[in-house]
Amino acid sequence: MNLKNNSFGELEKMKQQQIIKLVTHSFYKELVNYGVDTNDIINVSSQLLDHVLHKDAFQNNNGTYRDDFNIGHVQDLWKEQRKLVLRDVHIEPLQTEDVPTICGWLKQREISQTFIRFFPKERTQLSEYLLKVESRRYFAVKYLKEHLVGIIGGENIDEENMKLEMKKFIGASDFRNRGIGKLSTFLFLYYVFEILNYNKIYIHSLDTNIKNINLNSKFGFELEGILYSEVLIDGKPRDVLRMGLLKSRWQALFGDE
Repeated sequence: MNLKNNSFGELEKMKQQQIIKLVTHSFYKELVNYGVDTNDIINVSSQLLDHVLHKDAFQNNNGTYRDDFNIGHVQDLWKEQRKLVLRDVHIEPLQTEDVPTICGWLKQREISQTFIRFFPKERTQLSEYLLKVESRRYFAVKYLKEHLVGIIGGENIDEENMKLEMKKFIGASDFRNRGIGKLSTFLFLYYVFEILNYNKIYIHSLDTNIKNINLNSKFGFELEGILYSEVLIDGKPRDVLRMGLLKSRWQALFGDE
């Protein structure tokens, strides 16, 4: 028996168990928030078991985005145009003229459920926050070459330890649910790992949202921990989830064959 490989397999199982526990906790909280009582939660558990027993009727979408794209699919125009392109989406450094549009996006109700809610709302302060702080670097997300639809970038940039925190959102509501967020995220990961040559990207999200966990996992992010009651939103304590992605894992998952 290869003890090294066996130990690695056991570690992966432990990570998976943590994710399952986390998702279960999140699902339970969502049921309670929707007003589902204890008896109905037990009924839901029974229904879930029925689905497991009939799993052949469902498609399993677990895994990564490896089948959708890889590193070789990125059109790297960074040296010539300060631009990275993947299909109909590209990212480029954020400009001062983009700030008024972002100010409008920050008024949306959806923003209150993300860490973007902590951005300054006033134009001058927002411009300072996004463009003039050395520990931050933000990009405009463009669709079909011209449409500004969102922003993505890094905060807490740590050059010594070669890591940063990623933040993003698609602000243009008409352009959501088109896969733009997924493509722009991959482009930013490419920028950090292939151009900056950093070692790690980490993310924080409010609460333990099942959808976010699933999406981030498909990029290779792994659970690092939960900070319970870490922030107050509208006077209510909220948990914060942290996930991390190492360059070595990302390249192993999405390396060009």
